[in-house]
Amino acid sequence: MSRKAALIRYRHIIHKLRKKPSSFSEIADYLKRQSEIEDYDFNISIRTFKRDIELIYSTWNIDIQYDNRQKFYCINNEGDTAKNDRLFEAFDTFYVLNMTEDLSNYIHLERIKPKGTENLYGLIHAIKNKLQIRFDYEKYWDETITNRLVEPYCLKEFKNRWYLIAKDVKDDYPKTFALDRMSGLEITKVKFNVLASFDMNKLFKHSYGIITPQDQKIEEVVLSFEPEQGKYIKSLPLHETQEIVVDNEEELRIKLELYITHDFEMELLSYADNVKVLRPVSLAGKMKTALESAFKKYL
Repeated sequence: MSRKAALIRYRHIIHKLRKKPSSFSEIADYLKRQSEIEDYDFNISIRTFKRDIELIYSTWNIDIQYDNRQKFYCINNEGDTAKNDRLFEAFDTFYVLNMTEDLSNYIHLERIKPKGTENLYGLIHAIKNKLQIRFDYEKYWDETITNRLVEPYCLKEFKNRWYLIAKDVKDDYPKTFALDRMSGLEITKVKFNVLASFDMNKLFKHSYGIITPQDQKIEEVVLSFEPEQGKYIKSLPLHETQEIVVDNEEELRIKLELYITHDFEMELLSYADNVKVLRPVSLAGKMKTALESAFKKYL
């Protein structure tokens, strides 16, 4: 069996056990059905299945164990669930896109192509090995191209764009650089030490997107969504600090703790009349002014 088919089989095993613990016969039946659907031979022996368990652990750090008392297999430890979910998402997309040469009758792909991802591997190498990098950078609002020498700390994704968080050698705090505005990446051999105060998770914990204000305070934001829109907000939270306060037939009310930035305000405006800002009053005022200004454009 090809490596590709084996990886797909591992993915099916994980999917099956994520749904519910299962015996080997239940897993084998599931793989048999998938073989018929996908035109692959996923059928395996118990010996091969046990080897698959070991390979799944080494590949994704997902620990599958056998429960002797209840006679089924289950996922004992998921490892880094968020990272694995993104890996599975990428793998599933790659797999589907390679199923057939002509996709036009089955899948409609966005015509907008992401930029900057060609530098991801090199940037990760520089980050892991703590190597300074140099590149040309062009801001959207400034046609001047500047050459930057930075110490790369981490990468962040937001709304299908990738960003580099790095400390410019001229400054003492991290800055954000969009990968699609970088060119001429050069990885130097100069080593650096990460700022002791830098904590990626702490840096973005109360930020919406990639803006991390230096002179703002974290605020409590309370939003009321229409019930239908609320279903989407529950399935895909606005922010990691999201907490449900009220959930009934009249509204979904949530509470967030974050910096109120331009990106966050634009996100709220995208919900139009499906959301009402309850707190803080200053944010509610900004939303009202923006909506009134938009309305006047159609008079």
